[in-house]
Amino acid sequence: MSRSVRTRPEGSGQALSEAYDTALLDLDGVVYAGGKAIVHAVESLATAGAGGMHLAYVTNNALRTPDTVAAHLTELGIPTEAGDVITSAQAVARLVSEQVPPGARVLVIGGEGLRVALSERGLTPVESADDDPAAVVQGYGGPDFPWGRFGEASYAIARGVPWFASNTDLTIPSGRGIAPGNGAAVEVVRIATGAEPQVAGKPLPPMHRETILRTGAERPLVVGDRLDTDIEGAFNGGVDSLLVLTGVTDGAQLLAAPPQHRPTFVDADLRGMLTGQPEVVAVDGGGFRCGGWTATAAGERLELDGEGTAPDGLRALCAAAWTAAGDGECRLDGGKALARLGL
Repeated sequence: MSRSVRTRPEGSGQALSEAYDTALLDLDGVVYAGGKAIVHAVESLATAGAGGMHLAYVTNNALRTPDTVAAHLTELGIPTEAGDVITSAQAVARLVSEQVPPGARVLVIGGEGLRVALSERGLTPVESADDDPAAVVQGYGGPDFPWGRFGEASYAIARGVPWFASNTDLTIPSGRGIAPGNGAAVEVVRIATGAEPQVAGKPLPPMHRETILRTGAERPLVVGDRLDTDIEGAFNGGVDSLLVLTGVTDGAQLLAAPPQHRPTFVDADLRGMLTGQPEVVAVDGGGFRCGGWTATAAGERLELDGEGTAPDGLRALCAAAWTAAGDGECRLDGGKALARLGL
């Protein structure tokens, strides 16, 4: 059965924290960046949780353990238990455990998060290609990860050992800007070996399966900042999503998004969880209105008229851009319209 193509963000008469039972929140770029809480995150999550919404934290970063992540969130003022944290390390450990014998040795190219997740699945982490591993697992190892570890992975993979990756995010937000992520490190090994890993993390099904198994969510809302992981993961899982503009996605990328990257809702930050979402309505002449803004596709560009909040203007522009693009990517110039919104 084919899925209908989203051509505009949806509205909601209820606060999103009331309309959904569980928020599946990305961390980097949504809750914190560079270890510090993003503005409005702490108080927004406290309000959503106090209202009865279950808060679960779903991250492609396989470096830290759930205990460490929960402790960090608690220090930021977001009380969190380890069971509320789901990592790509957990997802890839489950994937490996389904394909190798119990207790098998697994070569770890990554940090403590991977080692703990593998051990929880009854597997034995090892450090060398000469330890006769049954699998190679690669995850983010931090900014100072030793180059020689990529060699260990390559030696084992060249011998025919199956290769798994926690995720393939090319970048990761940091307090100083955008830095290379695990996907960049995976490319190093891919170039050296010509092999292709099995990938567990967002946007692929193993991560969504892990998240639902661990949270028991019935009406989940994925909340993220990345189109190619968070939003595509929600699309692949058939669940709704909220994109916040506190991380890596900018306005131009959102307007150009193909169908699998188009979020259900769009807002500036996590305060969007606490409110309803305004309707985007079609108007005469082929345009779309949200709040005080009207957006249209005119020739080779997008135009924006009116005044109001930046999120409302962006929602109207999304409708004009996505409608014009259909099931493709919008190539209309939205630069001047986005500049009016400060985006």
